[in-house]
Amino acid sequence: MSAAEELRADHVQVRRLEKIIFKCVEELEKGEKIPLSDITKMTIIISEFIDTIHHSREEDSYFPCVTSHDSLKEEIHKFLVEHEFGRRVARKISHHLKRLKNGEDAWENVTRYLKTYGVFLNDHLNKENKFFDDAEADVLTKEEEADMYEEYRSTFAIVKKIDEMIAEIDWLESRDWNLRK
Repeated sequence: MSAAEELRADHVQVRRLEKIIFKCVEELEKGEKIPLSDITKMTIIISEFIDTIHHSREEDSYFPCVTSHDSLKEEIHKFLVEHEFGRRVARKISHHLKRLKNGEDAWENVTRYLKTYGVFLNDHLNKENKFFDDAEADVLTKEEEADMYEEYRSTFAIVKKIDEMIAEIDWLESRDWNLRK
């Protein structure tokens, strides 16, 4: 397996969350109630899996390796800007979720920012998958890809955390509100 394949595997899990987010938004826009604990789980997955693990793999390892070949720098800069945008939207979701927990009416804001985050994920993942194809085909050697993959898999705590986040996604997929047609 290669580093790009590992990052694409992360994307498969992130796509699952994206679908959950869009279903949540759909239900909220219809006036249905979603437990705050479920939305809190979504924000935890965003923070602990997407940002802390996945984006840090890209920002701390994959992107620097690609730029060391003096290649695709403009694309990488755009991804870094997009990552920061995603972090800001995620902070807004958390902020308005706290307002809800404090008894304020912030459902419209939570819904709007969740929708924004879902749209961000869809667009961002499509572009990154193409980027990985390009980097794998034209920039990085098989050895570099393999070394980065081994680096990703070498930390047991991270692998365990990913498994925990996937279990949380599984749980969210099974929620009654998410199964409604």
